[in-house]
Amino acid sequence: MSFKGLQPITYGGHEVWPLIEGGKGVSATNHMSSGAWAAAGGIGTVSAVNADSYDEDGNPIPQIYPQATRKERFEQLVRYAIDGATEQVNRAYEIADGKGAININVLWEQGGAQQVLEGVLGNCADKITGVTCGAGMPYKLAEIAQRFNVHYLPIVSSARAFRALWKRSYSKVPDLLAAVVYEDPWLAGGHNGLSNAEDPTKPEAPYPRVKALRETMRAEGVSEDTAIVMAGGVWFLREWEEWIDNPELGKIAFQFGTRPLLTEESPIPQVWKDMLRTVEPGDVLLHKFSPTGFYSSAVKTPFLYDLMHRSERQIPIFKRDEEDGTIPLMDHGKAKYFFVHPGDQRKAQSWMAEGFTEAMKTPDDTVVFVTPESAERIRTDQQECMGCLSHCQFSSWKDHDNHTTGRLADPRSFCIQKTLQDIAHGGDPDDNLAFAGHAAYRFKQDPFYSNNFTPTVKQLVDRILTGD
Repeated sequence: MSFKGLQPITYGGHEVWPLIEGGKGVSATNHMSSGAWAAAGGIGTVSAVNADSYDEDGNPIPQIYPQATRKERFEQLVRYAIDGATEQVNRAYEIADGKGAININVLWEQGGAQQVLEGVLGNCADKITGVTCGAGMPYKLAEIAQRFNVHYLPIVSSARAFRALWKRSYSKVPDLLAAVVYEDPWLAGGHNGLSNAEDPTKPEAPYPRVKALRETMRAEGVSEDTAIVMAGGVWFLREWEEWIDNPELGKIAFQFGTRPLLTEESPIPQVWKDMLRTVEPGDVLLHKFSPTGFYSSAVKTPFLYDLMHRSERQIPIFKRDEEDGTIPLMDHGKAKYFFVHPGDQRKAQSWMAEGFTEAMKTPDDTVVFVTPESAERIRTDQQECMGCLSHCQFSSWKDHDNHTTGRLADPRSFCIQKTLQDIAHGGDPDDNLAFAGHAAYRFKQDPFYSNNFTPTVKQLVDRILTGD
């Protein structure tokens, strides 16, 4: 049975395919990929999350932070972010050459998100059609979009989240709301909006959730011209045929985040592209190790396994006389003030015998056991924090007021800026966080990629439009 196909839509005064490149920071989508996606007739997305700037020879400028204080390093990070995203937009716009559209993507939980967004739009709003924004509840997105006269496309994972945003803010700027991106929390790569009411181990089918989103939008009086963008798990459009021209769902577009990673124009290093060809079903893990506090999905690399095992080597601790039957963890050092149950002391002793001799306290009255080398790396990364998040669980940084969350820094997490910069610029995926959607295993199964074939973005978009 043949695929019935997609019809172009009008977006920002241009006729474009309803195909959106998912924005992936740090530097996993840049001007090359997003410009090419727009040139192919779709909506390319420049990631405005600490994007690269370039020197006069065209090499990425290393983002280094020699400043003495976190606040000073944070201010440097915001400067890097504005300069980098501005350069990426300008270059993408040139590559697009008047075709398609260019969006930028911002994480509301990134450090200085509002400053970065306003800075980039102030520099080049005339080249940006819209702003996609998630990872948090970006209430201010509508007013910022209105000020710079660009469209906005909030990323949500439930009808309830959209309703809250609409009632508080978006209803005041309805005309610039171009689309609502439904990012499926069980299928999409990167950070997602899985709520406390939802079970990470029990995926819910996307159709009823998107149907509920459209029903909420209709009940609130949102225009039928406002599309819903299905993001997460989309590979072959023929598998989503019932979604197209479906009155129940209304206008639908599709976002591709993982598939564009494996293209000629994709800026990720070859070693990362090669790794994606090896992913098997079940190799992508939905986890909560991110310092944002959000769930996110990434490939099970040794880096991720280390975080998993670190949290498994964890026991509760108590103060003296707080819990009956507890004894000191050890008879020397700080650990003599950690009171534990005898069974947990035996676990700790076995871990220490394996070399995990350092007990690091968490904000939840537990300790985790790591090697001395790992403990040193964790402490160094925490001390060198450059403020890349609005609130960081790993370093206890926040980007406003007194610049601390007031909680103990959490050794069960990691410096996300460090690892995402490293993997994007040639670091071994085994040693880093490798975000990917849960359909990444299809690179290995899809005949399009056989014999190590790597398509151009144009070839990929043309292939997607056939239903494959």
